[in-house]
Amino acid sequence: MTFRNEDLPALFHHTDRAAISRQRESTQATRAQLMLLVAAAGAAALPAGPAVGSLHLFGALGALAYAGVLAVGVRASRRRARPQWQLNRSAAEFIKSLAWRYAVHGAPFGAAGGGQDGGAAALYGTRLEAGLDELRKMGWQDPRAAGLVPEGAEITGAMERLRGRDYQVRRETYVRDRLIEQRDWYRRKTEGSRRATALWSWTIVLLTCLALLFALLGAFGSGPGPRLTALLSAAAAAGIAWNEVRRHHPLIEAHTLIEQDLAAMMVVMQTTITQEQWPSAVYETERYVSPQHTDWLARHSS
Repeated sequence: MTFRNEDLPALFHHTDRAAISRQRESTQATRAQLMLLVAAAGAAALPAGPAVGSLHLFGALGALAYAGVLAVGVRASRRRARPQWQLNRSAAEFIKSLAWRYAVHGAPFGAAGGGQDGGAAALYGTRLEAGLDELRKMGWQDPRAAGLVPEGAEITGAMERLRGRDYQVRRETYVRDRLIEQRDWYRRKTEGSRRATALWSWTIVLLTCLALLFALLGAFGSGPGPRLTALLSAAAAAGIAWNEVRRHHPLIEAHTLIEQDLAAMMVVMQTTITQEQWPSAVYETERYVSPQHTDWLARHSS
C-alpha cells in the first residue's frame, strides 16, 4: 500500500499552497529591496549624466530606486507575507504530521487511543482543532472559515484504509512513504543549501576583494575613485543580507542532523521496534520533522 501527499486532507493542500505562495512573495520582496538599494548605489556612483533643466537623470533614477525600496517595504508590511508564510507552513506540517500519526496508529492514535470504534477519529478532530486554534490566535487565517475548504473532510478515505491495515503494512508504508521520503527531502535541501552557500560566499569574497583593491589604490591617490568602491561595498552587503535571509548556513547543519536522526530511526523501526513501541516511535519521528524542531536546531547551530 502507498500513501502520498495526494492522500492527505484538502486542508493540508490549501495551507501548503498558501505557504509556498507567501514564501515566494516574501523572498521576492526582500530580493527587490536589495536590488533596488544596489541600483540606487550604482546611480549615485555614476557621473551626473544628462540633465533636463535642473534635473539630473542618474540622480532621479537613484531617488526612484530609494522610493521603490520604501514602497516594497510598505506593501510587504501590509501583506504580512512572511508571518503568513510561517503560519501556513506550521499549519500544513502540523496537519500532515497528525494525519500520518492517525493513519499508522502513531501516538496518541494507537489502540489505546480509540482503536477502530470511532474514538480515534474523535480524538484526531480534537487534537487537530486544538493545534489550529493556537495558530489562529497568532493570526493564521483558517480557509474553512472563508469556505475555501469544506468542513468535515479532515480525515480522508486513504487515511482510514491505511489505518485499517495490519501492523506490518502500516510499518512498511510509514517507513517507505514518510520516513525515507522525508529523509531524502532533507538531503536534497542540504545539497541545495551547500551549492547556494558556495556561490554566495565566493561572490561576496570577490566583491569585497575588489572593493579592498580600489580602496588601497584610492589611498595612494589613484584608482577609479570612491564611488565605485562604495558600489562594490553596497553589492557585497546586499549579498551578505540575502545569504542571511535564506539562512543557508544554519539550515545545512539543522537538516544534516535531522537526516541523521531519521536514518537512525529508519534502522530502528525496521529491526527492533515492537508493535507496542510503535505509537511512541512514530510520535518521536514526527517530532524530528516538525518546523519547530528545525528552527530550534537552526538557531542553536554553530
